[in-house]
Amino acid sequence: MNPSKRLWLTLAILFLVSFSILGWIGGDIYRQAPPVPERVVSESGRVLYTKDDIQRGRQVWQSMGGMQVGSIWGHGSYVAPDWSADWLHREATGLLDSWSLREYGTPYGDVGDERQASLKARLQTQMRANTYDAETGTIVVSDDRAAVIEDVRAHYVGLMGDDTAFESLREQYAIANGAVPSLDNRELLTGFFFWTSWAATTNRPGDDITYTANWPHEPLVGNTPTTATGMWSIASVILLLAGIGALVWYHATQRTQEAPVTPASDPLAEIRVTPSMRATAKYFYTVIALFIAQMTLGAITAHYAVEGHEFYGINISEVLPYAVTRTWHTQLAVFWIATAWLATGLYMAPAISGYEPKHQKLGVNVLYVALVTVVVGSMAGEWLGVQQAFDLDTNFYLGHQGWEYVDLGRFWQLLLFVGLMVWLGLVGRALAPALKARTENRTLLWLLFLSTVAIGLFYGASFAWGKHTHISMVEYWRWWVVHLWVEGFFEVFATAIIALLFTRLGLVRASTANTVTLFATVVFLTGGILGTLHHLYFAGTTEGVIAVGAMVSALEVVPLVLLGVEAVETYRHGRAAPWMAAYRWPVMFFVAVAFWNLVGAGLFGFIINPPISLYYVQGLNLTANHGHAALFGVYGMLGVGLMLFCLRGMTAPEAWKDSLLAPAFWLLNIGLAGMTFFSLLPAGIYQAVASVSEGLWYARSPEVIHGFWMETFVWMRVPGDILFAAGAAILAVFAARLWLGSRGQAEAAYAETTRHLPGAAVAAGGRTK
Repeated sequence: MNPSKRLWLTLAILFLVSFSILGWIGGDIYRQAPPVPERVVSESGRVLYTKDDIQRGRQVWQSMGGMQVGSIWGHGSYVAPDWSADWLHREATGLLDSWSLREYGTPYGDVGDERQASLKARLQTQMRANTYDAETGTIVVSDDRAAVIEDVRAHYVGLMGDDTAFESLREQYAIANGAVPSLDNRELLTGFFFWTSWAATTNRPGDDITYTANWPHEPLVGNTPTTATGMWSIASVILLLAGIGALVWYHATQRTQEAPVTPASDPLAEIRVTPSMRATAKYFYTVIALFIAQMTLGAITAHYAVEGHEFYGINISEVLPYAVTRTWHTQLAVFWIATAWLATGLYMAPAISGYEPKHQKLGVNVLYVALVTVVVGSMAGEWLGVQQAFDLDTNFYLGHQGWEYVDLGRFWQLLLFVGLMVWLGLVGRALAPALKARTENRTLLWLLFLSTVAIGLFYGASFAWGKHTHISMVEYWRWWVVHLWVEGFFEVFATAIIALLFTRLGLVRASTANTVTLFATVVFLTGGILGTLHHLYFAGTTEGVIAVGAMVSALEVVPLVLLGVEAVETYRHGRAAPWMAAYRWPVMFFVAVAFWNLVGAGLFGFIINPPISLYYVQGLNLTANHGHAALFGVYGMLGVGLMLFCLRGMTAPEAWKDSLLAPAFWLLNIGLAGMTFFSLLPAGIYQAVASVSEGLWYARSPEVIHGFWMETFVWMRVPGDILFAAGAAILAVFAARLWLGSRGQAEAAYAETTRHLPGAAVAAGGRTK
């Protein structure tokens, strides 16, 4: 069996085994998820919450922005508290104080160590005890605890309304006044917060570990890392070292083929730009516009961490609250990057096959209108949802679903899925002749096509949950979309596209590109598919998720160790021939992808990936640090590089100004480095110390978030943000000049061809019989 067939077989087995395990674990999560009770009652029989209260309360939370306003079980934004940890700490301290005042006449903090130890032991016994009765669906709490729950409930009811006593706290949390105007809805919201806290502090039946594997860290109730969390973290580091050693050994044993003779002229210049290829230009210019909007919203969102209701003294929270700016900031990041990659597929398919299907241009134009409709419609729906313009059920379909990165309402999700199916059809039919032909780069073409199919179909995972699907299952499916769709199959698609570009340019032998790309896909997806589980360690899942997620996630880092070699090779490709100077800066963006893949995805990702690390830092700025460096550094830079390659082929050479791309490239990269190394990384480390020493509730409290050091770290973003914004602005100017210059060249060429035609022919558009 030749190497290519062996790798295809390995890839097929990998898919079968990985998705079988992922499916089995999904079933286990469903069976073992924390129960949602029919009712929560006190010992005296008073009903505190019903199942409907908890489920409708979750819808209220989603309607106000969900994960964009604080977090649940560590997933979400970072200015407001993690509501599970915050409720847990408030309930625990409230119960301790009530006992201490009744028995010793003084608050818990003022009694001696011996009495504190006794009270804390009683607290742990009571709060960790699982009183859920599966037959009646009832949770019973003591009357003392019920009284404290009422006090905590009153706190959140006041906080989410417009009670002036909470105005300062709302500003610290960047929550708009009157965020939930309805008193009934605020009451329902507290039921959901209570339940997430209950699951985080209640032991599983017959076990001494909570439903969330003792997360969050809260010493008062005995929430500390489990044995499995520590042991599987150690095992994952050992596997990482073994994997790196094996990959380096394999790489060293491979014979490197001599590079092909570089063509004397640019092979891409010979490609006929078809009408559908030229029609993709509007996609790329839209990408620039969405990128600028996303960056601007990011600056506003970051500033909310200092002035919770204002932007440099201007109160904008009533019109553009933090929940909206952060929603749009994260969603537009996915939209503009995905649009760049989708447009690349539409451009490259006819370029690769040399075939322009009938009505392909019409399809490209219709798809563009559909994508713009989804972007504008979903953003409008999210704003209306946060402004509480919809009822709770309508909000699910048209407003704000509240799930980070998948915030858009179900109607807009459906339209987006239809658009992806249209895109799959357009790319597939343009590629069809090339797929049928037995060319030497057939492996790359099939990888490209199969990744296209996966991109189209796997977004369908967003339909796997409904309005009342258990949150553990929502998280399971949500990460199919965020991790598998964005971080998985889009990356395979991009890798195949780049390999095809370099092959077409004559810089890499087709046989080498086929084998290397297929091998890279196997290595990447070995950790990439099951690596989805590292997002689910503490989402109401079992310790099996921690075991598999820890081990496989370590393998995700293994292929990144050779990215330095890839960066050098990519850089050499950019200098292989004099005519490659025309592609210098698109290639340099690919070099940047390799760098940020190593730093952002590899280094910053592994800081938070081991279970013992994530136990303490989930929901802190170390997560945001990884997110910024990986999402823009890898996928954003890749999207820009692909965009520039396509624009280079469809625009007039005279309009191409490299003098603008050089500062754009360096300012974007230096600005991103400043943002991560001087702000997000130190802020995350500072919070991690607070989380380890006191608990997650403290690391996310106003005392820390609005303390001197954290606000200093926020201001330290400004220099990096300014440089980054300057780079984005120069890129926009480059795109505008390119568009105007290309239009001018086209008009000049048209004028030249029609100058000597009869007037009637000119009036007919230059056509002659």
